[in-house]
Amino acid sequence: MKISRFLAAATLALALPGAALAHVEVTASTPAEGASVKAPRSLTIAFSAPVDPATTGVAIVMTDMPGVPDHGEMVIRNFTPEWAEDRRTLHLALRKPLPRGTYELRWQAPASDGQTMRGVINFVVI
Repeated sequence: MKISRFLAAATLALALPGAALAHVEVTASTPAEGASVKAPRSLTIAFSAPVDPATTGVAIVMTDMPGVPDHGEMVIRNFTPEWAEDRRTLHLALRKPLPRGTYELRWQAPASDGQTMRGVINFVVI
């Protein structure tokens, strides 16, 4: 009986780290969360594990513009995505620098367990 409990506990302990590793997270970004930058020409997002570029999505959204009260969300489409060979890093090359304002870099990526992970990186262009 004690051996069965021990084996069950050991199996659970070994299974949990694997489940945690199945979820994709952002490990770094440029600009970083909460950063203030001047007219960026590119954005970069790095993931904790390789992701499938075909099922991973990102959006650059301007959420506020100085001098424009009640500015609604505006999706920025003037970028070209470029994936690193290891499929962990996505570089967004902008055709024009981002204008002053508040932005969100929204991302979603499927984890190896099939669950879609999502997140937001906030930054300000000054």
